[in-house]
Amino acid sequence: MTDIRNTIASASRVVVKIGSSSLTQPDGGLDDARIGALVDQLAARIARGHQIVLVSSGAIATGFPALGLASRPKDLATQQASASVGQGLLIAAYTQAFARHGLTVGQILLTAEDVTRRAHYKNAQQTFIRLLELGAVPIVNENDTVATDEIRLGDNDRLAALVAHVVQADALVLLSDVDGLYDGPPSQAGAQLISEVRTSDDLAGIALGGAGSAGVGSGGMATKVEAARIATGAGICVLLTSAANSDAALADASVGTVFHPTAERVSTRLLWLAHATTPAGQLVLDQGAADAVLNRGTSLLPAGVIGVRGDFSSGDPVDLIDEKGHVIARGLVNFDSDELPDLLGRSTRDLARELGPQYEREIVHRDDLVILS
Repeated sequence: MTDIRNTIASASRVVVKIGSSSLTQPDGGLDDARIGALVDQLAARIARGHQIVLVSSGAIATGFPALGLASRPKDLATQQASASVGQGLLIAAYTQAFARHGLTVGQILLTAEDVTRRAHYKNAQQTFIRLLELGAVPIVNENDTVATDEIRLGDNDRLAALVAHVVQADALVLLSDVDGLYDGPPSQAGAQLISEVRTSDDLAGIALGGAGSAGVGSGGMATKVEAARIATGAGICVLLTSAANSDAALADASVGTVFHPTAERVSTRLLWLAHATTPAGQLVLDQGAADAVLNRGTSLLPAGVIGVRGDFSSGDPVDLIDEKGHVIARGLVNFDSDELPDLLGRSTRDLARELGPQYEREIVHRDDLVILS
């Protein structure tokens, strides 16, 4: 077995993500046998001295049959209503299943704001760590009951990658209805399982599918590979396989596809800035400023900005683009959008002399900036 599989098998703190289709019946509603089997395997790993954080989808898929709906709703209001019913049923099932092993669970519901605003994610981090210290199993889901399109993370695969970073996990295990990443549709003859992914070059030419045919989930292989990219880019090992293989995945990591870390751990704040924020606008940089940001690690000054797009306030995330329209970075802006046109192309010294010392500052400080290109 490869070193990375040994690393995942021996990881002391693991985030496990399970999808809706792996927990529920094809027409919605919980599958108690599946939940029981998963919890048995998680509890066995915990009994060996490991810590588990479970990111579980399934609230909407669990809730809509209880409301008398024939299929997963498509409109936001009915999705939220289904989630409000389903989340209670889901956590009750987990509470009962873990209790058979003498384990207590704690529910954590998150929105994008909880992982992008510093005060929020610090609170979330402290809750996670204290639950683990007390021997409880944190069970995480996006807060679909209140999340709108503007404040939602979008899928629990990405949420799981971000949670893995905030809890300083050693590994992330993504469980779905496919036993790994294939070089073509798994249903096609000749499709081959990709056992290891070391760099993005290993994914060249691979078509990534959307949500499964059951119609109760919202993710797909593309979201799982993106989650793996986020986690490995933060130094975390990833295993992708099916829920049917969860026993082997949690015991010795001998199944599925493993993704090697591609970078050292980065600042949680910058990871979220890159992957869990929606830009409120754009700043267009001249060639010199773009080069300085990309290659010299500098802050963005007014002199290097030639255009402002969008309506945003100080502290909002904005994308930095070059003159050809390529997004090169994202950062937290220090000015409102309506302030900026009068500052562009001017030195901070001149601005401070004319407008006051509060204008002798960067548009985006390098500590609040992450490279995307």
